[in-house]
Amino acid sequence: MTDQAWHPAEANAIDAASDAKNHAGTDANRAWRRGLHRFDRALVGLVEWGAAALLAVEIVVLLAGVISRYVFHAPLVWSDELTGILFMWLAMLGAVLALRRGEHMRMTAVVGRLAPRARAFVDTFAIGVSIALLALLLQPAYEFAAGEIPIQTPALEISNAWHAMALPVGAALMLIVGVIRLAQVGRPRDVLALLALAAVIGCMAVYAAPWLQTLGKLNLVIFFVGGVALGIFAGVPIGFSFALATFGYLSLTTFTPMEVMVGRMDEGMSHLVLLAVPLFVFLGLLIEMTGMARAMIGFLASLVGHLHGGLSYVLIGAMYLVSGISGSKVADMAAIAPVLFPEMKQRGANEGDLVALLATTGAQSETIPPSIVLITIGSVTGLSISALFTAGMLPGALLALILCVVVWWRYRNEDLSGAQRYKRREIARMALIAAPALALPFVIRAAVVEGVATATEVSTIGIAYTMVVGLLVYRRFDWRRLGRMLVDAATLSGAILFIIGCATAMAWALTQSGFSQDLAQWMGAVPGGSYGFLAISIVVFTLLGSVLEGIPAIVLFGPLLFPIARMAGVNEIHYAIVVILSMGLGLFSPPFGVGYYSACAISKVNPDAGIRPIVGYMSALFVGLVLIAAIPWISTGFL
Repeated sequence: MTDQAWHPAEANAIDAASDAKNHAGTDANRAWRRGLHRFDRALVGLVEWGAAALLAVEIVVLLAGVISRYVFHAPLVWSDELTGILFMWLAMLGAVLALRRGEHMRMTAVVGRLAPRARAFVDTFAIGVSIALLALLLQPAYEFAAGEIPIQTPALEISNAWHAMALPVGAALMLIVGVIRLAQVGRPRDVLALLALAAVIGCMAVYAAPWLQTLGKLNLVIFFVGGVALGIFAGVPIGFSFALATFGYLSLTTFTPMEVMVGRMDEGMSHLVLLAVPLFVFLGLLIEMTGMARAMIGFLASLVGHLHGGLSYVLIGAMYLVSGISGSKVADMAAIAPVLFPEMKQRGANEGDLVALLATTGAQSETIPPSIVLITIGSVTGLSISALFTAGMLPGALLALILCVVVWWRYRNEDLSGAQRYKRREIARMALIAAPALALPFVIRAAVVEGVATATEVSTIGIAYTMVVGLLVYRRFDWRRLGRMLVDAATLSGAILFIIGCATAMAWALTQSGFSQDLAQWMGAVPGGSYGFLAISIVVFTLLGSVLEGIPAIVLFGPLLFPIARMAGVNEIHYAIVVILSMGLGLFSPPFGVGYYSACAISKVNPDAGIRPIVGYMSALFVGLVLIAAIPWISTGFL
């Protein structure tokens, strides 16, 4: 073998060829990314247009239904069916937009403390888990929709597949958006590592299935405690964590067809009362755009702005007043937060404290009529709904007072040197300006009480009222912002409704496991008489509320536990109030409470920010709950 000479000319030629190859590769990579970006923009633009149009049609149809029924005494019998079908599509398209924008609620307290390289991998892992769930759900969702084809809706007489197809189409769109996002933000080595990890976990799951089926109810701990906690603390969106744990439990430990799980998700997202969520979110944006929010805040600030924590008192009182109007606690928060939060932040309030207080007031006002949870508990247990309505007022007022004490303590050292104290004449002038805006909650509540509109329809009356007041009274109405506001409302609602749908599926899986019957039997054997039973009920329903929400938990456990409460000597009305407040405590408490993440989504605040401040508020609420449980007169004194 002979050595070859290395000439500079040859070296330059090789370098030039290498540079040309690298340049060509770079150009190809850039062209691919530009093409991906254009496709992404076109797809998202189409979804945004569809979501905005659906929400606008929902508003028009519901308002037309109110006018037709109340004014012309000719109800539109098809309106509920049409809005139900459109609502499912709106929820799924909103969930697609939420995934594209990264607005699905997730816990990043642990992920945020990792080193940059480790955090990048965990973020890639979170996107990958979401993609994996969507890929697993795609076929069952299609089969579920195909099974609905022969079923016809009674009023419109069309196939129910028009409703059910929203699930596979929405899942497919989310899958595409998730893959695009992974391609845009994931590093190649992280993606390869994720694919290898997915293959290993998939093989382990398949081989472990026979063994898991022998573990019985221990699987509930593995999937619904360990699996959900792992997903949440790894930064996987909350809804996806719930759904993946449910899918894993049902597919590996039972013989349940996965179309059943999709059906439970559909059921959770299809409650027509939840349509109030996007409508109230849009109403909140409309109130801000028309200047009504500024007028209201200005007047309320003139009354209590010079007090320590003044606007926090307004938030507590506002949630007490509007609670129950829509039948959805999420919708109640959506009606309040967009109005108050911008001004409170401008005045220096900490956003973590704001979202913590909002979530706590959601739990505090669970028993304020006409609460849908009160109606549900009355219907499944046979209790008087009017008695429940009467019993719920004073406990809610007591908890509001306790929260006001906490607010005073937290803000007692607040610097008020710049706070302005208004004269009576100025307050009166601001009250006159704010009167049309302040009348809105009373208009909404009167429409429900007088039977003008249902809890779902009433938000459209608020929207119509706000548009008229904005155009004729405040004369501030930017038509160009309506499209973006409709898209924002649909996106936020999609993130919230997807969590609710996944939580409903998880609740159903827990029920099918026999967990509810075992729990009722165990609680009935607790010593200590009525107080022992109340104490264990508070603990159990707080835990249940964090994963099941109020209505599913009531439907599952109400018929089982209320007879036991009666035998233990507990007044059933009193027990109902204690149970509802306990579930509210769990529902709005992190890290598992769905209501807490809904409050964060509505407030557009990172969930991590509210973790520390909510401890004090929830502790105070727990003290109030113990007082209500220990003193039955607070619930039954006015019956």
